[in-house]
Amino acid sequence: MPLTPRAWPLFMLLPALTGCAIGAYISPMTAWERAVAGTYEGVGVGGTGRVPYRLVLNVQQRGGQVSGVLTNLESQKAYALSGTFERPTGGSAGDEVRLDGNLYESGDKHRGTLRGTLGPKAFKGTLRTVLLGKELLGYELELTKVTGQEGDK
Repeated sequence: MPLTPRAWPLFMLLPALTGCAIGAYISPMTAWERAVAGTYEGVGVGGTGRVPYRLVLNVQQRGGQVSGVLTNLESQKAYALSGTFERPTGGSAGDEVRLDGNLYESGDKHRGTLRGTLGPKAFKGTLRTVLLGKELLGYELELTKVTGQEGDK
């Protein structure tokens, strides 16, 4: 039975609707993004002693971007993190990357830099806080991953 001209739009709509249903099950995050993103906790050791920190981290592999929130658990001050990372070409999910980010308070006040090595289980690096427009205080941070992204099983 041949298709009538009126039936063509309905016939062409079927593959489009089927494609939408299949696309709904594709994860928006890569396996590496899921492995690295999450919450890290630990301590920073510097000029004022040992300070506990929490880093909630998101990464975007395609753009090489990192964002998140670094919280000083002693003072309860939180800083927005925005930066970049470099991942080895052809690396696996277990590879570490070099993270380079800036910390902001109240959206636009530059308060420090965070640089170091990020892997699926830990972040090790340096936090440099800005006072009077200069990076004055430095802390060596060692943070361990405590939780992953939502949907991680």
